[in-house]
Order: sequence, then structure tokens, then C-alpha cells
Amino acid sequence: MTSRRMVLCAGLAALVAACTKSPATPPGRTLIRFATDWKAQAEHGGFYQALAMGEYARRDLEVEIKQGGPGVNVPQLLAAGAVELGMGSNSFIALNLVKEKVPVKAVAAFMQKDPQVLLAHPGQGITSLADMKGRPILLSAASREAFWVWLRAKYGFSDDQIRAYNYSAAPFLADKRAIQQGYLSSEPYTIEKESGLKPEVFLLADEGYPGYATMVLAPDKLINRNPDAVRGFIEASAIGWKEYLKGDPGPADALILKDNPEMTPDLLAYARTVMNQYGIVDSGDAAALGIGAMTDARWAEFFKVTADQGVYPRDMPYQDAYTLQFVGPAAR
Repeated sequence: MTSRRMVLCAGLAALVAACTKSPATPPGRTLIRFATDWKAQAEHGGFYQALAMGEYARRDLEVEIKQGGPGVNVPQLLAAGAVELGMGSNSFIALNLVKEKVPVKAVAAFMQKDPQVLLAHPGQGITSLADMKGRPILLSAASREAFWVWLRAKYGFSDDQIRAYNYSAAPFLADKRAIQQGYLSSEPYTIEKESGLKPEVFLLADEGYPGYATMVLAPDKLINRNPDAVRGFIEASAIGWKEYLKGDPGPADALILKDNPEMTPDLLAYARTVMNQYGIVDSGDAAALGIGAMTDARWAEFFKVTADQGVYPRDMPYQDAYTLQFVGPAAR
């Protein structure tokens, strides 16, 4: 699923036109069109919950959630002014914006742990990521430029281990030695449901992978022109995430199922369970600084790993990828 979250836009002009067709904004409200990174799902639940609970409206925001999908490139929509805010799936996206000199940055991170996982067959002696060295690993093209960089640096994995992953579990199921990429709240569930195999699940974040996920991206123009709107969106979203994971998720689920008829209630319930179990949203920096928090230290660590692997120039001003003015102590 991570690979889908990095799909490049094939028809930006059409998407811009679609995103700009919005009803009139009520008087006294600020329109915020928020583009997500994929079709509506539990991983977006906190935003849908805030919308359903009226938390955005209480802050004089007229929020429209624009669900993503194949061919949707959130950074391009932001750069084109087709949406006011967008979702950044992982820390690479924010750093890529700096590399390309696009004036858009992360203003909050609603997943402290990137839900990216590697899956292994049970009974194969795989007890840690280190045990995967030398084994075939099914990866998408996009993942080779993302978390694979960290795996290669930390565990000495080599590119000759890579096998093409085309969003089908068939090659993984056919080879007990194989490892497959996945998303914590998706592939482990679908593989077990469809094949009866319960794979071993290794969450990269619990092995030290330092990236954030589900970030809110904002253009510098909006940050400078209307910081109250950005702050209000983040505050409302944090309340929504807390209620979605710890309270009654029904209001958000109803909106998710309406936007994405392919989603199922059982997958929504599973995703919430594992997000809670693994502390995807409320661990790490969020435990001390509140949901959505980021820190300079985490960004510095992530940049060092990627720059050391040649992904970014070591002298790139990576601090331009984010701002802490809306989260943690600075926001209080």
C-alpha cells in the first residue's frame, strides 16, 4: 500500500479542475480542501472524525476531504493551488519538496510510526529484520527509493535481494523464503483472510525506522497568510484522531464508507485495532507533546540516514521541510 501512496500524477490538469469545484464557502468560514494520499480508509479516520464531530466547523473552517487514489499526486495539487492542505505519506515527501525547492512543508505528523511493515512466512527462522539479509524481498519501485534506503544502511541488505512487487501476494505465498512489503493495517489482514496464512509482521518503526507518516502539508503562502486556519485544522484533527481511536469511530466510519464503497467495516475495525496496539498515532513524540507532534531531533535523524545514502545532498537545508510552530510546546 505504501507504493500506492507515492504514485505520480498522470493528469494534473484534470485533477486540479476537479478539486477546484467546491460549493460556496459559508460567510465567516475559511475553506480548507484537504487532499488525502489514497482512497478513504481507517488511516484517515481522525480527519473524518473531526469533520463528523464538527471540530473543524467550531474553528470556523469549512473542510472538504478530497480522497486520493491512482494518479493523484498531493504535492502537485498543493503546488498548483488546487487544495489548501494535503497529506504527506512519509518523511521522504517533505524532504523531496525541499530538494525541488517547492514552498510546501509539513506542519504536523499524525502518525508517529510509519505503518510500513515487512512480512515473512512463519516457521522460517525469521525473528528480526536482520534475519532477512540474503533473502528475496518483494518491493515496489517506489519503496526502493524510500525505506529500502534505511534497510540497506542499517542491516547491510543488498539490491540483489530485490524482487518486483506488483501488489499481488501470489509470489510471496508461493515462496516460503520470500519477504514482502506491506502496510500494518492492510496486507497482514488481507493475506490471512484470503489465504489462511498468518504472516509474521515486522513494523519498521519498532526496529528504529525514524520516519513520520500521515503528515499535514501546507504551502508557505497559507502558513504566512492564515496561520490560525492551519492551527485550527491541526487542533481539530488531533481531537478527531483521539476520538477515532479511543472513542466511538462510528461517525468517521460512516463518512469513510460513503466516500469509498470498496472499504469494509471489518477492515476498518482491524486497522483501528493494530493502530492502537502498535501506538501508531499516540506514541513517540506524541506521548509527551500531543498528537501531531514533531521534533527537530527526529527530522535530523531521518535526514542523516538518507543523506548518508546519497538520497539528498548533505548540505541541503532539510529544516525547510517542516515547521514546529503549530505542534508541541511552540503551539501552546
